[in-house]
Amino acid sequence: MATAKLICAVIGLIAVVFLLVKKRETKTVLIGVGLVLCAVCLNPLGALESFTKSMTSAGLIKAICASMGFAYVMKVTKCDQHLVLLLTKPMKNIGFLLIPATFVLTYLINIAIPSAAGCSAAVGATMIPLLMASGVRPAMAGAAVFAGTFGGVLSPGSAHNVFVTDMVNKANEALLAAGKITQAAPKYTVQDVIGVQFPNAVAAGIVVLIVLSVTAIVLKDYQKGQDFSPKSTGNAAEATQTKVNLLFALAPLIPLVILVVGAVISSYARDFFLTNLNSIVAVLGDPRGVSVEKFFGDHYGLFVAIKYFSWMNMGVAEAMILGAIIAVFITWTSPEKITKEFFNGMGSAYAEVMGIIIAAGVFVAGLQACGAIGAVTEWLKHSQEFVRYGGTFVPYLMGTVTGSGDAATMAFNQAITVHAADLGFAQDKLGMAAAISGALGRSSSPIAGAAIVCAGLAMVSPVEIAKRTAPAMAIAVCVIAFFML
Repeated sequence: MATAKLICAVIGLIAVVFLLVKKRETKTVLIGVGLVLCAVCLNPLGALESFTKSMTSAGLIKAICASMGFAYVMKVTKCDQHLVLLLTKPMKNIGFLLIPATFVLTYLINIAIPSAAGCSAAVGATMIPLLMASGVRPAMAGAAVFAGTFGGVLSPGSAHNVFVTDMVNKANEALLAAGKITQAAPKYTVQDVIGVQFPNAVAAGIVVLIVLSVTAIVLKDYQKGQDFSPKSTGNAAEATQTKVNLLFALAPLIPLVILVVGAVISSYARDFFLTNLNSIVAVLGDPRGVSVEKFFGDHYGLFVAIKYFSWMNMGVAEAMILGAIIAVFITWTSPEKITKEFFNGMGSAYAEVMGIIIAAGVFVAGLQACGAIGAVTEWLKHSQEFVRYGGTFVPYLMGTVTGSGDAATMAFNQAITVHAADLGFAQDKLGMAAAISGALGRSSSPIAGAAIVCAGLAMVSPVEIAKRTAPAMAIAVCVIAFFML
């Protein structure tokens, strides 16, 4: 019976891959196959319970929906366009260096605008015509933008960053409840998980930067003095002539600044008080009292920072909401319009992002009902060398084949990463490796939404763009699998 269930799980997995390759709707595929597997194993309620459990995951809903709401506000106020124009103006007339510079620019903007397709549209509308007019062939112009769309792995609003953060916190709570740890661990934050992802993202960024530049040289995609612009460049000219409003351009960065400053102050304050705990106790017990200046000494600046800026130590959702409120005063856009767009973004996030998380949970419930998760986990416990490959190459290949690494990454993290400790890995490290691998796979795919956007702007086939990004992404995922994880 157990063998028959495992065979059903394998058939279900193959069915999911086949249907996703055929571009069937992702959520429908995952939920449908998960329900069938649970029904076959006589546990249909397992799928329904997983669905309803994921629906109300507060930590995920708050951060993901608020982030998308803020992104919608930046789009309707055109602050995202001003940010792109501000950063692109110094990049004119730098020749071949425009290719790697465009990659870096897109990578950084993708942190503030985590949607790959949205970032491609915002950056590509300005940079692709500029690249072509500067002697870069259209396919490489589109590839330079498309390649940078995995920078969103460092965004506080990334669904994967929020998901892994929530998973680590739940694991710590479970350990405390089971008595395996005697003291509650400090609350794990999105900033912490980004810190784990940062080395992977930097290593991958450097690899892609180098390989993409070499590819441009080998394919002779830069021709000095040539102009590959199409005859109609009205949109590009209009974008170039737009006057940049500095406050508008800085608005998309407000939540990032709040989160970074808040995290830095919190970290320094925690380290200072832990290091000087005995002195603090002595001071508190001294009836004569000690002046703040004398006690803090050389660290008085830290006291001032804590006193006046400690309010900035907030969650992702709060930072995004505050950013949207500030945008009202920066842009003088109608509060009604801002509010409407913010909630439109929240609704879109629940439907598109939370929807995939919920659907992936149902599929994983089906695999669990078949006993596949337990069997694979037990096998990996005795073959831990394969964990790093499953956590990197599987999301990468699925991202390449389907044009979206989200479904594969979510399924892997819900099925395997939750058991990371038993497999000899930290949950955050394995989960983040899977997340960036899925993003690299998507950046290799000609059917990814961002690839299609860039192809449309460059007026070339998405396949030509993917040919130029795929080698760089493949080498980057190998570096992560063999050296970073």
